[in-house]
Amino acid sequence: MELFKRILFSGRMLHRYRHALAEIYKTSPRHCQLRQISPATLKQKGVAVLVLDFDGVLAAHGEAYPAEELHHWLLECVNTFGSKQVFVLSNKPLPSRLDYMDRHLKGVRCITDVKKKPYPDGLQKIIALSGQPKEALMLVDDRLLTGCLAACITNVPVTYITRPYIRLSKRPVQELFFMTLRFLERRLVQLYILMKKEKGKRKKEQRL
Repeated sequence: MELFKRILFSGRMLHRYRHALAEIYKTSPRHCQLRQISPATLKQKGVAVLVLDFDGVLAAHGEAYPAEELHHWLLECVNTFGSKQVFVLSNKPLPSRLDYMDRHLKGVRCITDVKKKPYPDGLQKIIALSGQPKEALMLVDDRLLTGCLAACITNVPVTYITRPYIRLSKRPVQELFFMTLRFLERRLVQLYILMKKEKGKRKKEQRL
């Protein structure tokens, strides 16, 4: 029942924020990975709070820990923003992930006990905990209709990861499922972009 409610909510919010999602999709690099993002550059651009998704962003789906190659990158984030201003907002806050953060990235907080994205509850909680305005946050997420949509609802800046971590050899069914979801999300947003172009074209023809 809760999943059905979340799907309905996503559909309504997709229609309401379709233009914002289209802009995110159009302006995102086609092969963006987390490790290509410079924490120092984000800081220079005014980002004070970094919010990271887990599945697809920090690691492949279902993994207990972030990808090994990201360990030093995460430490750089802590050094740049301060551990209290780095958050993990995942729809799957597994105990193993919470334990990893507690052991290796002291102070980094994993948000739990909130409604799953695209509900804005997680981001709203982070805004309250950080003491920073929403414009100072940066969410990094690989899903248009979960994290990116939650960011649109909350009016929080977002970086869309277009080249997520995937391990087909380990979890083929799960990874193929989420690859299909990402594909469908992109197609939906592309459809809205085409519809907008056609509408603009018709208006222009009518004026002529």
